[in-house]
Amino acid sequence: MPAIDPLWIWIAVGALALIIVAGLIARASRLSRTAQLRDKFGAEYDHVVQETGKRKQAEQELLARVDEAKRYDIRPFTLAERDRFRSDWVMIEQRFIERPTTAVVEADELVREMMRVRGYPMGDFEKHAAQLSVTHPRVIEHYRAGHRVIGGTAGSNSTEDLRQAMLHYRALFDELVRDVKDDVPRNIAGATEVRPSPPRPGHRAVRDEDRIPPDSSH
Repeated sequence: MPAIDPLWIWIAVGALALIIVAGLIARASRLSRTAQLRDKFGAEYDHVVQETGKRKQAEQELLARVDEAKRYDIRPFTLAERDRFRSDWVMIEQRFIERPTTAVVEADELVREMMRVRGYPMGDFEKHAAQLSVTHPRVIEHYRAGHRVIGGTAGSNSTEDLRQAMLHYRALFDELVRDVKDDVPRNIAGATEVRPSPPRPGHRAVRDEDRIPPDSSH
């Protein structure tokens, strides 16, 4: 049997080492990606894994959502829009006392309208939920839970079911309505700029020598 050239042995060992290192790097990259997606999407990560049945497919779905969201021009509400939606929500909550089913449906419609105004594209519930999970992942389960009641058989929901649905929609509404454009002028440091008020007629500004000195008897 001819002797094996040691050079080829070292080449094989080196190639095997490179394969092992590449595998370790790929595994570390997958673990890092998983950790980042879990941190970003929270419970929605587990929801998508359960829906798809495969972790790799679920992560591809979540990454695709992030890429898709980059194409949308999502903007915050103006102050006028925020106030209008708050007024709408108050009326919906008041209506719940007499017509709870109608109120829950209107809460769902209000959330859809809020998303439309901010720039989310129109679509069915699952599409809306997927889009919303990118920017508001911590409350997306409230959206699913509230909508679950609407999707049930008509008349099958108890008053408590409807009340819980309203609480879910309230949590989602509170999250969405926080995104408001800040119209207050700010300086470079980010602090709110406070402009001095003009002096009143006949008013003399207080000078340092006019101020009461501290009591030096103690």
